[in-house]
Amino acid sequence: MRPARFPRLRACLIVLAAALCCLATAAPAQVAPSVGVDPWAVYESVWFDTVGVTDGLPHSTTTAIVQDTRGLIWIGTFGGLVRYDGYRMQVFGQEPDSYAGAVLPDSYVRALMPLDDGGLLIGTNAGGLVRFDPSTMRFHVYPVGPGGTSSGKVFAIARARERGEFLVATEGGVDRLDLASGRITHESVTPGDAKDMLPRTFVVAEDKAGNIWAGADNGLFMRRPGGHFARVRSNDPAVDEILHDQVWALMQDSRGRLWIGTGQSGAIYIDAKGQGHLVPGFSGKGGLAHRRTVRALHETPQGVLWAATDGAGVVTYDFNTGRLRTLSHDAAMPSSLPGDITRDIFQDTSGNIWVATELGAAHYDPNGRKVFSVLPSPLETHTLSNANVHSVFVDPRGRVWLGLGMGRIDVLDLGKGSMHHLQLGGEQAERDVQAFVVAPDGSIWAGAQGISRIDPDTFELKSSMIPNLDGRLILSMQRDGDDILIGGYDGLFRYDTVHGTLEQMRHDDADPKSLVGDQVRFIVRMPDAWWFATISGISIAYDGEKGFVNLRHDPADPASLPQDYTGSMAFDSHGRLWLGTFGGIAYLDAFKPRGPFRFGVIAAREGLSNTKINALLVDHDDRVWASMANGVAMIDSASHRVADLGIRDGLRIPSYIHRAAAEAPGGELMFGGLGGLTVVRPYWVAPSVAPPRLAITQVSVNEKPLPLDKVPGEGGRVVLDGDGRNMRVDFALLDFRAPLETHYAYRMDEADQAWNEVPRGIPPSAIYTNLASGTYTLRLRATMRGLDARTVETSVRVTVTPRWYESPWTLLAGIALGVLAFFGLVYLRTLYLRRRAQLLQAQVDARTRDLKAANERLDHLAGTDELTGSLNRRRFLEQAERVRQGAANDGIPFSLVLIDIDEFKAVNDTYGHLAGDTVIRETMRVISSMCRADDLAGRFGGEEFILCLPGALAEHALDITERVRHALGAMVIAHGDYRIRITVSAGVAMWRAPESLNSLLGRADEALYEAKNEGRNRSRIAGL
Repeated sequence: MRPARFPRLRACLIVLAAALCCLATAAPAQVAPSVGVDPWAVYESVWFDTVGVTDGLPHSTTTAIVQDTRGLIWIGTFGGLVRYDGYRMQVFGQEPDSYAGAVLPDSYVRALMPLDDGGLLIGTNAGGLVRFDPSTMRFHVYPVGPGGTSSGKVFAIARARERGEFLVATEGGVDRLDLASGRITHESVTPGDAKDMLPRTFVVAEDKAGNIWAGADNGLFMRRPGGHFARVRSNDPAVDEILHDQVWALMQDSRGRLWIGTGQSGAIYIDAKGQGHLVPGFSGKGGLAHRRTVRALHETPQGVLWAATDGAGVVTYDFNTGRLRTLSHDAAMPSSLPGDITRDIFQDTSGNIWVATELGAAHYDPNGRKVFSVLPSPLETHTLSNANVHSVFVDPRGRVWLGLGMGRIDVLDLGKGSMHHLQLGGEQAERDVQAFVVAPDGSIWAGAQGISRIDPDTFELKSSMIPNLDGRLILSMQRDGDDILIGGYDGLFRYDTVHGTLEQMRHDDADPKSLVGDQVRFIVRMPDAWWFATISGISIAYDGEKGFVNLRHDPADPASLPQDYTGSMAFDSHGRLWLGTFGGIAYLDAFKPRGPFRFGVIAAREGLSNTKINALLVDHDDRVWASMANGVAMIDSASHRVADLGIRDGLRIPSYIHRAAAEAPGGELMFGGLGGLTVVRPYWVAPSVAPPRLAITQVSVNEKPLPLDKVPGEGGRVVLDGDGRNMRVDFALLDFRAPLETHYAYRMDEADQAWNEVPRGIPPSAIYTNLASGTYTLRLRATMRGLDARTVETSVRVTVTPRWYESPWTLLAGIALGVLAFFGLVYLRTLYLRRRAQLLQAQVDARTRDLKAANERLDHLAGTDELTGSLNRRRFLEQAERVRQGAANDGIPFSLVLIDIDEFKAVNDTYGHLAGDTVIRETMRVISSMCRADDLAGRFGGEEFILCLPGALAEHALDITERVRHALGAMVIAHGDYRIRITVSAGVAMWRAPESLNSLLGRADEALYEAKNEGRNRSRIAGL
């Protein structure tokens, strides 16, 4: 560079946090990573939540994002301006019905700048520069031309060094606005400026020394204080070529470097000494920006540069490691960036990084990384090859083996940052891979439908390692010397790898020392024994002894196993044994190899949201982490305090698979789920950020919104006078994270006896009508879920001024008149009552007859499901019990069928709850249409339906169920413009005398659960 052309930029203080930030799933780094890089970085998915047109945006293309002084987000779009509190949007546009009547001169918003008074400066595409006044709720439009801006097309707005002044980049040059006076002066295209400087200016910035940098259509220009704009040049031809490109973005980072984003050449930076530098992989037309315009630049507190490009997504550059990555749209991954055309990047006070894209405003929480996801996508090399992770295994080399659906296996080499995708062949190609073991020869054996061998070096596959097990589903495997212990659906097998012999052990009702159950789901080596977890209890095989010692649930013994469906086990450092069951987490405080086994239990009473424990792990601090059907929980082993993980922790995968868990070499905990792999960093600490603010975002009196500057903050006041007795207060926790996991409540101390809970999914508002005159305290509360769960409260005073007739003298006069009127009314009412006595008796007789008829109608309605018109759960069970009693008397068999709509939550989330209601009604209609005259059909609850088939054996019931399932799978359900397809899973159970109805329902539910676990869209018959 030529030093004479550049002033020395003052170096900023470097404020760097220890944690790495914002690592994407997209293209691998083109710069070699430094020592100490997180080994999970290449696999970790950046999870974006998107605010789009379905949430209220007036246009999908977003252009600018800022946060005002109250903490609300403002989003500029092609179709208007939006004020967003995480739940509600107020839209400002060109239409007369825009919010509060404030009309923009042009709905295409290009730039935003928040002001100290809560207002905004807005740069539009054709309407010039606009100021939003929060006190009048109106837009002030600055003139264009003499006395105004150089052009009506405003590209960017930047704060000047002088307080209250702003620089504006326009189609016609750079302007300066004095906010207080409204005076606008032209800063460029003046005598003395470089003659080759084109007026069209995309970006402008003023550094701390007072130098003004302007990115023009033909390069970068700079003006010293008191001087003129001159072209920035470099002695390095490669840098100088880029400096002649269009310049769209400027940013001075924490190290005092000026970053420059260009039209086709990526980004470069100028250091504090005025020297220009290329960034390998990012600078030049062959960089990760792919000749796309770099529209915005942002540095995170962790020292990571985010660059928004117009077509290549977001490029990130870690100042500490030199790692370059891209965040781009992946059509197979809904959590990815919604679109690759990005125009702005902004980080709010809670740390969320917002990206303006052509398909909405996406935001990512870099602090919610205690938990992260490894997700499936066929478009990337470091993503899973199948969505469902059925088993997790760490080999002796520290590699992570993931058993997936459809016979797929992914191997993560954390040391090398690589991932290998394997596909089993033969009968295993379509089955879930549920078990791994290291064989005596060092090879990896994988169990699906049979067992395959994998060479750990070449990954060469060999199917049918044990021919006698071909076609059998393998659930668990462990090595015992030269033998392999294998658990499946039909018992336990011991395979001698030296002699090739196979021994099978099964349950025998006549032998109390036989295996407790034939479905062996987990095998654990304990002191002096092997423990085998089954769905019927636990079998213990002590070394050198024949037979098994069996542990089962005993309803009469509260210290027995809480449930027979058992799974993973682990010890903590104090020798406590932790055991996952479908009745909660069982534990033994003082484990002894031969008992007694007196279990304690952590279940719903202790705070578990789901007692069906799929897998559990114990970290190095003796905290127990449990995956469940609906999430992950952490349990303090000493206090038994339960904390449910949430989105704020980074938990995104909602449902998990039995036994699929392991600890990674670095201490991370891995849980396999339906949708990907969840990785928990037990020891990761998020960077410190400001605590979330619970704020009032809007107040309406008699349905008329108050000006924004009248909306009170913490400890503020709302005054209702005149006829304003009805009030609505909208409020929100302004961290914009996990809105559906935040629970809100409110109370008016002087009016409410208890807190009013806001139903989940409803935007939080406190609504009061007909308030009496007086002074009130309105309290608002937000409760967050997660490991750092907490409650935030705020309050405001509400004053309702009395009307003229509510004065004390008016009240006394009213009381006197009231007493006189009372005695007169008593006399008149006595006469009236005498005359009405005869008529009342006749009305009583008539109403008695009407009441009897109404009771009969109510009895019918009480047994009918309101949505579908079918039997509801209570009436169905009453009639099914009659069928059971009849079967017990005459011996005629019958069967029960439970049918559940697969992924019904996705229907509600995608199409809305009204569409979900349509799906439920149509499903019930199809089920009812296929029933016989004597069959019972009803809605069991939610998306679950139930059939009672008198006279039907299990096979006949399965045939009917399959016809229903195929009919529903082939049906297209119309709801408005939507066309919805569904599948269902079903469990069938035939009654066996003298079984109770509850027992029969339980077996049908287990069969339904088995159908769900095997992949959904299927029917299963319950075992005996």
